[in-house]
Amino acid sequence: MKALLVFACLLTAALAQQKVSPQEQEELESALADAGTSPVDYLRAIEKHLAKYPNSERRPELERAAARAAIDAQDDRRIILYGERVLAARPDDVTILEPVARTLAASESEQSAQNALKYAIRLEELARDSNASDRQARALILEAQATGRLGKGEQALALARRAFDTYPNAAAAREISRCYERLRNLTEAARAMADAFTIPDRVATAADREQDRTRMGELYRRANGSETGLGDLVMAAYDRNVALIHGRELRLRGNAPNAAFTDPMQFTISGVDGPKLSLATLAGKVVVFDFWATWCVPCREQHPLYEQVKRQFRDEPRVVFLSVSTDEAHSAVAPFLKEVKWAGPAYFEDGLVRAFEVRSIPTTVLLDRRGKVFSRMTGFEPARFADMLSERIREALAE
Repeated sequence: MKALLVFACLLTAALAQQKVSPQEQEELESALADAGTSPVDYLRAIEKHLAKYPNSERRPELERAAARAAIDAQDDRRIILYGERVLAARPDDVTILEPVARTLAASESEQSAQNALKYAIRLEELARDSNASDRQARALILEAQATGRLGKGEQALALARRAFDTYPNAAAAREISRCYERLRNLTEAARAMADAFTIPDRVATAADREQDRTRMGELYRRANGSETGLGDLVMAAYDRNVALIHGRELRLRGNAPNAAFTDPMQFTISGVDGPKLSLATLAGKVVVFDFWATWCVPCREQHPLYEQVKRQFRDEPRVVFLSVSTDEAHSAVAPFLKEVKWAGPAYFEDGLVRAFEVRSIPTTVLLDRRGKVFSRMTGFEPARFADMLSERIREALAE
């Protein structure tokens, strides 16, 4: 629920900077405050506000907030309703794109399957652009699910296999099994479920494993009449998948050199329009990371304040400011920077979001001169941000 509260703060901050009447702003802030930490109440408050102010200048931000709340509330109807409205204007908003595709893929209707396929294909393109193999695999699984619902069994199986080849994991193996079952090949369906049961996968829970074991046994008995020989199938899958995961980790390290590191100061990050930067070269300095995205309205509002702080420390060589894009679509970042005329070098996050556990943006992370996290500012208060960040930088320098 913390993410919901943060998003509420970001939303009201963004609206305060836009063409919204004081009365509308006051009513919205009051309604969101009354909603507290409940995504259901938060969603209801936004819907009531939109009903009263249907022509609000900030309707797009409010609908995006409604989509986020619907995702938290697991309200499938509203995920689709508001999510598709958001994606019509922001087709690359991956925080909305994936939940919408997943919800539509689970629906029974042909139109939903077609829409799910469209969104999943876009999600795969964005993941491929940013070299995010795990997200690409999730997109391919959604493509397989939607394609299967459209009655294209062989195509669905090919997509599920691509997902497993891209990023071997239990979810992809389960989808392969479902595809084989639709094609009435129970032997291969059981074999794929053995992969799901045995493959090392930190996302899979104990309950998932139990369900995989049960399903594997059912499929094997249907194919063979009993569970005789099932142990051999499981052992073969285990040996096969241990080797497969080792190969996956080696590929990840080759494609994403930072995957092997947990200390951000060991990372090397790519420049958006310039050379890479080894963070180890910043040892002994106070480092300020500004995490943003091209689609993030509050990030644009925060930027002038961030630049104000940078000017205060322009003659202080012990302080470094790093502008870090969290966008999945790398190709969109350089044109955005040119359009908004943001000065200075910018970098792709290249794993820093994982390392710093960045849950929402904008987020500012400040490292002290030993390379340890000194401060974290999630979101921003327009009236206080510059002073707060400046003071924390001075405190880090004084240590």
